[in-house]
Amino acid sequence: MGLIKQLLRRTPLGWLQLNHEKSRLLVALSGIAFADLLMFMQLGFQTALYDSNTRLHRSLQADIVLTSPQARNLPSLSTFSRRRLYQAMDIPGVKSAEPMYFNNTIWKNPQTHRETGVLVIGFNPDKPAFDLPDVNQQLQAIKLPDTVLFDRGARGDYQKAIAQIDQGKTLTTEIERRTITISGLFQVGASFGSDGNLITSDQNFLRLFSGRQSSSVSLGLIVLKPGYDPKKVAAMLKAYLRDDVKVLTHAEFIEFENNFWRTNSPIGFIFSMGVSMGFVVGVIIVYQVLSADVNAHVREYATFKAMGYRNYYLLGVVLEESLILAALGFFPGLGVSLALYQLTRSATNLPMYMTAIRALQVLVLTIMMCTISGAIATRKLQATDPADMF
Repeated sequence: MGLIKQLLRRTPLGWLQLNHEKSRLLVALSGIAFADLLMFMQLGFQTALYDSNTRLHRSLQADIVLTSPQARNLPSLSTFSRRRLYQAMDIPGVKSAEPMYFNNTIWKNPQTHRETGVLVIGFNPDKPAFDLPDVNQQLQAIKLPDTVLFDRGARGDYQKAIAQIDQGKTLTTEIERRTITISGLFQVGASFGSDGNLITSDQNFLRLFSGRQSSSVSLGLIVLKPGYDPKKVAAMLKAYLRDDVKVLTHAEFIEFENNFWRTNSPIGFIFSMGVSMGFVVGVIIVYQVLSADVNAHVREYATFKAMGYRNYYLLGVVLEESLILAALGFFPGLGVSLALYQLTRSATNLPMYMTAIRALQVLVLTIMMCTISGAIATRKLQATDPADMF
């Protein structure tokens, strides 16, 4: 309490010095806001990268997932023998083991009739594979020949087509020179690996891609009986199945995708580098402002030292300036970032959302940024000798 009272009685020299040069203060706040904006955007893109690329993974109704050892991520899955799913049924605790098929292809946008990429997913509609109510309510529809469900969160010009389907109408278009019918919608959304998704039955999938064999599956979805630990059953599956299949729990399958984008894709590295660059830019900008402020008031600081004030008091003034700059510069950066998040979300359908944790994270980085700059700027102040000034 004594320290707080002492601080409240103390003359706010840091604020008075900053406020004395309003143009310099404005430049400093703009620089900090820009650095915060860089960090917010890079962190937002990084989170959107992981969230958008694992939405399908999170929606799967499976305790354990089987993939090919050659699979790199969901858009680049290889195939493995369906026989491994039959063998998995031998393991105690396994309730069902169902195949799922994936294929990236080109289709004609039903609205613009331009060709664009889409990810097609096929599964047995008698065994619901997704925890998506929109899909599970339309399982009977995708049993019809050449009928698919379309992702309303797909990236591209689909607004009119989606509106027509919402009105109960069906649309037709082409995949692989085969006419298909879009009978309904669901919501997953675009990702960095795919502009959108189509869901259909396994039989329709095999009709669309005649080169694919039902015996070569992209994923195996294993559901366990109640009371069984997925990790223990996964360990038994690894020991029982041959090494031509990879066994992952559901959580490991999500992390498998995240790890691909984090370590095998340049995108994850670029976003991490962008956050670091924003931090370094902020340190440089704040240092330049504080260093100029120290140089402009070096005679005043020397006078304080001649009056008996110790270095820590003067260092406190500069650090006070740092914290004021951090607090005042953070909020403009946050406000502009919120607007750009909204703009990016509308333009790309990527899940760019501001969270309290991210705002706190950038605030802490901003305080660290300004404190480091203040600490560097005070080096000259510590060496100041009043005798050199007068």
